[in-house]
Amino acid sequence: MSAITVSRALRNPDTVSAKLRNSIDTAISTLGYVPNLAASRLASARSHSVGVIVPTLYNVIFAEYLQAIHEVLLPARLQPLVVNSRYSAEAEEVAIRTLLGQRVEAIIIVGTEHTPAARRLLETAHIPVVETFARSANPIGMNIGFKLDQAGIDATRYLIELGHKEIGFLVGAIDERASHRLDGYRLAMKEAGLDPVRHVVTMPELNSVGLGVALVEEVAKRGTVPSALFCIDDNVALGALHALRSRGLTVPGDVSVLGFHDLDFAACTVPALSTVATNRYKTGALAAEMTVKALNSPGSKRRKWHDVGYRLVPRASTGPARARV
Repeated sequence: MSAITVSRALRNPDTVSAKLRNSIDTAISTLGYVPNLAASRLASARSHSVGVIVPTLYNVIFAEYLQAIHEVLLPARLQPLVVNSRYSAEAEEVAIRTLLGQRVEAIIIVGTEHTPAARRLLETAHIPVVETFARSANPIGMNIGFKLDQAGIDATRYLIELGHKEIGFLVGAIDERASHRLDGYRLAMKEAGLDPVRHVVTMPELNSVGLGVALVEEVAKRGTVPSALFCIDDNVALGALHALRSRGLTVPGDVSVLGFHDLDFAACTVPALSTVATNRYKTGALAAEMTVKALNSPGSKRRKWHDVGYRLVPRASTGPARARV
């Protein structure tokens, strides 16, 4: 068979017969052949790759999101190139430059706030860009997410409606998305005539179970533990449950605990964790689907915003405030 035939089969397997494709696959396996992607990109002006930038690979919160992106892009013969920006705007800018240098055909990115240079790079790249997780009033391209500040408001109001007046907010390093949830907490507290500052406890670390323990210990050092704790995510909430139990406090009898994201373990903690469910898988799937559509129909009109919403999930870890003696 000719080199041209082999090349065509590698680029578009459906253009050759199954028998010929099997013969080529056998030869490739025997020879250990790896296509020269750099040469292919130069010849076709396509890289068949999509850059995906996430703030961390440490937190399981992004696992479903990345899984969904892979499940949509791979059947479309697009390879996700995942880069970790480490919650750093500067590192994100470097990641964008690196991915554009690799000639990715689109970029899917967590967050909507970027350095001026990063935003300029994305705006002038002339490729599909999808910003995810947060809603933006001025998206670069497409935007999929939900109103994080409103989610913070609704979660805090839920605790207030249970009668809690002392509500703590536990968070690690405050990034864009945490900042919006904190804004919502503060607004809801102010609306109810409650102190929006006193019980905010933060440490410059990644959110984790261990951090949840440390944050509760810090709360305790400041005096009486609030009757409710709104945790930035379920990992922190799980640590808080452990720390409160270690201090002889009952949940929700002494302290109500509310998480965020509704991770797999949330319904299985003791007591089961009240939380705010977010649509992480749906966010990733929609981002990938919109990317594929934009690449296949570059001139077509496409939806600019998509709100995936959220929902409050009350469970056994929250209850009515009780009078303290």
